Amino acid sequence: QVQLVESGGGLVQAGASLKLSCTVSGVILSSTRMGWFRQAPGKEREFVAAITWSLGTTVYADSVKGRFTISRDNAKNTVVLQMNGLKPEDTGVYCCAAGYFTAQGMNIMSSKSYDYWGQGTQVTVSS
Repeated sequence: QVQLVESGGGLVQAGASLKLSCTVSGVILSSTRMGWFRQAPGKEREFVAAITWSLGTTVYADSVKGRFTISRDNAKNTVVLQMNGLKPEDTGVYCCAAGYFTAQGMNIMSSKSYDYWGQGTQVTVSS
């Protein structure tokens, strides 16, 4: 079965950096889009960033543009989210997601466009 395992979360001060990694198995990478979503307590799941395996096209939420960078490491079958200049509002559980199936109207920024999800890793940013 498809498995996604996240790592790299932690508790940091505002302005610090964290590097999240998502290792994927059981997914055809060339046919997969990878995304990062986050969710804070009492709030809805929020899109953070996404990347396509074929061309490496990246998409970012406006709230993280210029601070976060998503990349892929084909050799390690890993997707990385480098987070710089962290803010308290970045706090939440960050989940890695893989989208395999494509349908009409697919939106890479929508959680509905992803088929498999990791367990998540907690990111806490103190002020």
